[in-house]
Amino acid sequence: MRRRVRGFVRALPVAGALAALLTSTACSSPYAGDDDAGAGSQGATRAIRPVEGCGTTSWTDPADLSAGRAPARCQPGAPPPSPLSGHRRLTIATGTLSAEYVAPLQVALDKGEFAREGLDVTLKVLPTPDALPLLAKGDVDALWAAPEAAVMNGVRGGFGIRWVAGNFSPGPGSKSGLWVRLKDGESAADVGMAGRRLGTMIGKGSVIAYPMEQALRRHGGDLAGIQYQQLGSADVLTALENGGVDSAWLLDPVWRKVDGKPGYAFLGGQPPGEPLGGLLYGPSLLADDMDAGVALLRAYIRTVNTYFASDYKKDAAFVTYLAKLLKIDEAILESTPSLRMDWEIRAGTTDRLQAAYEAQGVTSESTSPLPESRTVNRRLYEEAVGHG
Repeated sequence: MRRRVRGFVRALPVAGALAALLTSTACSSPYAGDDDAGAGSQGATRAIRPVEGCGTTSWTDPADLSAGRAPARCQPGAPPPSPLSGHRRLTIATGTLSAEYVAPLQVALDKGEFAREGLDVTLKVLPTPDALPLLAKGDVDALWAAPEAAVMNGVRGGFGIRWVAGNFSPGPGSKSGLWVRLKDGESAADVGMAGRRLGTMIGKGSVIAYPMEQALRRHGGDLAGIQYQQLGSADVLTALENGGVDSAWLLDPVWRKVDGKPGYAFLGGQPPGEPLGGLLYGPSLLADDMDAGVALLRAYIRTVNTYFASDYKKDAAFVTYLAKLLKIDEAILESTPSLRMDWEIRAGTTDRLQAAYEAQGVTSESTSPLPESRTVNRRLYEEAVGHG
């Protein structure tokens, strides 16, 4: 087994940590060309065999971007466990343990789905900028996050990282997204966004730039014309209500506070059916130990099929269990629609994300966009469900 660095991880200044690691990897990185080296040398030769309980509904065409697309599903309990020959200890970094989109990982851990694969998984709370260098070095095995601008810049600089599985898209009825405070005489249909101040806890370089750009364009604005005001999560709604900002990106369940109130309008959110985050792998699971990488995805996918296959909030007992597991108020959890859990990655998502990052000014116009072969690897989840 490879040597692992354990124990307390000291948070370095982000720019310094990234620069130091990029300097050390640039000369030897296998990612200098537009190839699919992120799968490791084993990736192209690994056999994909049929998997019990996973048939034709266990995959969808990545090019299908239709809002009504049913996400891929296997039968409950599938794909069945296939325990590794030796026990593995893996660490997954995540920005939070209490958000609903982290629920599949929390449930997989609590219900023993990782253990059934021979995996001893630890969920470690780390912000994405702090986790990226650790992921690239193999000190963290996976990251539950999104292919944000920092990730793209890291890959461009030599980090052996790929987006290997999706997480969710909003369920029908969700209004998590861009909200605006209407001016006198203004309606949602004719609202203009040019020059508005946007309150957000996300800031520039987040995947939310992509759906935000779509919403802005429908209302005569663009990412470059928005004045960003980064706020704490508890301050975004307050700033919108008291006029400190003109618009805000409101997450579940915060948007419920203004939904239906006079003077507010919802302009758009994440595209239905298109996950914008999920699992990112580094070299430890992409190349050093792909068996463990597939096993981790198998446990995650089985958890989705068993507990999150449809509208999981219709099950009152499960909602109670989930609220306790995530340590959030049950009433708050019930107040928003179920997320549409989805392990697949749509074609072209990272292209659209990079275009939005450029529009925000977080990447240079002279920087060539990374091709999907250097940002995405679908081979591991395809192996997990038996789709060749």
